[in-house]
Amino acid sequence: MLELGEYHKMIIDRDVSPGLYLRDEEENEVLLPGKYAPEGFALEDEIEVFVYLDNEERPVATTLKPYIEKNGFAYLECTSVTKIGAFVDWGLDKELFVPFSNQVTPMHEGNWYLVYMYLDERTNRLVGSSKFNKFLDNTEVTVQKHDKVDLIISHFSEHGAHVIINERHQGLIHKDTIFEDIRVGDRLPGYIKRVREDKKIDVLLQPEGYKSIEPNAQFIYDELKANGGSLPIHDKSSPEDINAYFGISKKLFKKAIGALYKDRQIKITDQGIELTNKDA
Repeated sequence: MLELGEYHKMIIDRDVSPGLYLRDEEENEVLLPGKYAPEGFALEDEIEVFVYLDNEERPVATTLKPYIEKNGFAYLECTSVTKIGAFVDWGLDKELFVPFSNQVTPMHEGNWYLVYMYLDERTNRLVGSSKFNKFLDNTEVTVQKHDKVDLIISHFSEHGAHVIINERHQGLIHKDTIFEDIRVGDRLPGYIKRVREDKKIDVLLQPEGYKSIEPNAQFIYDELKANGGSLPIHDKSSPEDINAYFGISKKLFKKAIGALYKDRQIKITDQGIELTNKDA
């Protein structure tokens, strides 16, 4: 039987009035509706299709690319709420069902939510869930310090940005290391700062060490240019003032201006920092 919610390599077996019947190496068959038939196809051609259930609960193939696959995450828009649950747009004709029991907070039409999709073994249907934490596990951590990883921003708290790491683990980007605009649902690279004894994972948006200085230095340099070449902030300023101006910690700020000073891009005075060449 073909697995629902996944891509499959299939052979075009025969052309019938509803569309094309496809088969795989194990002689499993599925219908590809005629509107998705590739141009200039020939029998025995191999194509890749995504398989799911149509509105009549029958397996069907499509050449469309859904926004989410089985056992994956995506940031999706809620298109309707009914008496039995909500529906979200996942890029296919039939929308993805999210039961009320799978909603961390009640969904509302027009709002966007981070959703995990899985195959409900009881009903053999693909369903969504915004209670995605239960599909993440830090018991057996598969990453280590300095690893480059794939992140999805899941939500924010007073501590910073909570992230999904490699679609497998939970992690946190502490707020004092965030100096760029990130939002729920964003996918971006990150770097493991440390794995704690309690299996909690701290994450950075830049590699730790010298390489992490460059984005901060460039950011401060750009801010100086935008403000006429000088700012009333220096290495003796309070952490609160530095964070208010740049959104970064004093430690990162000092590293960044140290790099700019070493490259003779700025000078540090009692009044603040200045570009050495304000016309640059």
